[in-house]
Amino acid sequence: MVPAQDGCFTEEVRVNTSTITLLNLNMLYLKYFDKVDREQHIPLGPLYLTRAIEDAGYSVDFRDYQLNTFEDPFSIDSCIEFLADSAAIIGISVMANLLPFALLLGRELKLRFPDKTIVLGGVGAKSVEAEILRRFPEIDIVTYGEGEVAGPMLVDHLVRGRDLSDCPNIFYRDNGHVVKNESCSRIKNLSGIPYPAYEKIDLSRYSGVGMITSRGCPFRCTFCSVAPVWNFEPYLRSSEDIIAEMRYLLERGKTDLFLFQDEYFLSSPERAKDFSRKLLASGLNVRWKAFGRVNLIDREAMELMAKSGCVEIRYGIESGCEEILNRTVKGFNLEKAIEIVSESSQVFPSVDAFFIWGFPFETMEQFYQTVFLMNSFRMMGVRVLPSLLCYLPQTRIYQDVDKEKLEFSYEMIPEYMLTGHETCNGFGVRIESKYRHIYDFILEHRDLFPGFFHYDIEGNIKPKLDVLTEFGFYRSTVQYESSESCGAHSPQVRFSDRSTTTRLHAQQRK
Repeated sequence: MVPAQDGCFTEEVRVNTSTITLLNLNMLYLKYFDKVDREQHIPLGPLYLTRAIEDAGYSVDFRDYQLNTFEDPFSIDSCIEFLADSAAIIGISVMANLLPFALLLGRELKLRFPDKTIVLGGVGAKSVEAEILRRFPEIDIVTYGEGEVAGPMLVDHLVRGRDLSDCPNIFYRDNGHVVKNESCSRIKNLSGIPYPAYEKIDLSRYSGVGMITSRGCPFRCTFCSVAPVWNFEPYLRSSEDIIAEMRYLLERGKTDLFLFQDEYFLSSPERAKDFSRKLLASGLNVRWKAFGRVNLIDREAMELMAKSGCVEIRYGIESGCEEILNRTVKGFNLEKAIEIVSESSQVFPSVDAFFIWGFPFETMEQFYQTVFLMNSFRMMGVRVLPSLLCYLPQTRIYQDVDKEKLEFSYEMIPEYMLTGHETCNGFGVRIESKYRHIYDFILEHRDLFPGFFHYDIEGNIKPKLDVLTEFGFYRSTVQYESSESCGAHSPQVRFSDRSTTTRLHAQQRK
């Protein structure tokens, strides 16, 4: 059987001559009682890795599980079928929400194909790599860090049967002992990296075009799971290189909307101004969205960004309480947050403000200060996106929390940890019996999957959820159009009045 991009199969039988099958298992898939909400994002990380491996002379059989059309995509059998006729090496890229599924998939793959080498990659295993290898013999290797240098070296070592002791950025077993090899140096010149292997995918099948303009973030927000992946060391692409890739994609895709997915595009007002001026000078007629920090932007940068095509800016505000901002090391104060969000709402067609709720040390009085700010922003026309705090192993907030108070609930899961096995209804979920084993597996290995757990459900989570529901930030029942939670990396643009914002954008470009 030969898999097509959409997960359908033909009867032709072939031998996979590729060196490695690389599976993208990162998915946004939300299931409701009467619909499925799914967005297909260009899998940039796996495609960067694919390019590096093929440039080193090896062939990659790339498969994006986002594009499957199975009636039940979250059965192990469906995923095994999607991997039919895979290469001798199978690499699985996964984030934390689907890490349990990936481990169970690896177990079944090894059972059916014991001679295949199973490599687990992506950020999902961050800080629990060694423990995964100790508990799951089905996983042969866990990778970490950047893959452009280490990935081809690993493939070369495996193909040639070489000892892995000098292969960087991996955890592996040596005579039954788990070993972590040294990491290779970070890539400082990101503008010198070849583009992702876009030729492996059909760009028109994805929801907008995502891009990376930097890697890493220097800020040490205690709840952040991304900055620790890059050891808090940021490196940036040049404006010229970013614009050149935008032109490349514009010529090959069917969209003019770009989403800069990294946290550090707004590394300074000067960088934003430089990029915007050069984008305007390029003559490209595009729209773009970016994440930003309120302490790294000014009015001049905003206006240049909007003039060059920025239709949406997204800020992580997180709390309306000064003490919480200080305790989580956000790096700015409330006055600055209010000032910049207010100015942004006057400049950009769409502004998002992200908030986190459920901090273990947050009192109800402090939480009400956050709800007040959320309401104030909403009255400005800002889209407010609350998210329940997610405890991932690499975060300082997880390392400091009283783990005895972390509890699992079969009725609610933090937004960023929804797996697709759940059926959503408002903020709550229902778990079908056929998927119960997934959550039993999570409970069995709670230290590997803390992102699924809550701190003090009765005393901390439920009272705050009641307040958010009362003020309309969550719905007690499904209400698709007006829901304002989730959507962190959505490439879609939401305008309250499209005709007005279109006119505004046209005026800003003059």
